[in-house]
Amino acid sequence: MPADLDLNLLRVFDALLRDASVTAASERLHLSIPATSRALGRLRRAMNDPILVRAGRGMVPTPFALRAAPRVRSLLDEASALISADRELLPAELERTFTIRINDGVAATLAAEVAEAVAGTAPGVTLRFVSEGSESTEDLRDGTADLDIGVGEVGAPDIRTAGLYRERMVGIVRADSPLGRHRRPTLTQLSEHAHVSASRRGRARGPLDDALEAQGLQRRVAAVVPSFAVAALVVSTSPYVGLVPQRLAEQHSGSLGLRWFPIPAELPELAVRMLWHVRLDADPAQHWLRQTIRDTLR
Repeated sequence: MPADLDLNLLRVFDALLRDASVTAASERLHLSIPATSRALGRLRRAMNDPILVRAGRGMVPTPFALRAAPRVRSLLDEASALISADRELLPAELERTFTIRINDGVAATLAAEVAEAVAGTAPGVTLRFVSEGSESTEDLRDGTADLDIGVGEVGAPDIRTAGLYRERMVGIVRADSPLGRHRRPTLTQLSEHAHVSASRRGRARGPLDDALEAQGLQRRVAAVVPSFAVAALVVSTSPYVGLVPQRLAEQHSGSLGLRWFPIPAELPELAVRMLWHVRLDADPAQHWLRQTIRDTLR
């Protein structure tokens, strides 16, 4: 690291990359605009890169800055954990943004509950929920994401895993659908109605198709949408059948005018888990966030 590139400059770099604005970064850092501009100048000289360049009326990061941003954020997180390791955490005084990569079926129920719990105890905390782009753990390693909440297992030795709850898929239909009059529709009855499939990869086939084929049945998928939340909205305004996580169905069926029912087949149960990088184990703020999520689910 160059001699003139200290931790305070890295904080300025992180703020500039988050806001893409000298003015907004100065407000985030509680610095004057001239002081932030001088810090940007020092960063440009130390890193031998413009960092931010003018684009129309705003500014955009350079390719180098975008590549460096996750590593800088990771360094700042580690420094914060080192400094605060032996200090008592006071959530009410915490000012921090946590980035949580989350599965859409989980986000539809968990995000609101966690946000409400955090707002009640730590009003200075911002939760930044981002959708899954891939299952890669690199976002956890480089600090782009603090937590990953979703399904599946990861065996990497530097990634911590904690189970949150188990989930099963249930069927949903509009409340006035003929199928909605049955408490437990049969597979034959399900195959007689068009379906909506939720898949961010655009897949129309799923475990239900295997269960239907085992009984000599087949369903027609009329639409494929990118998320369970969209599937629920489509079902609420159509005669289609949808499959969504049970927690989502329980929480939102009433407001959307839907009815939900169990699927009469052995569909795979989903294990929802929380992942984080081992370097965040000792960070009191990260530990508080993970515990808050667990407490919310209880």
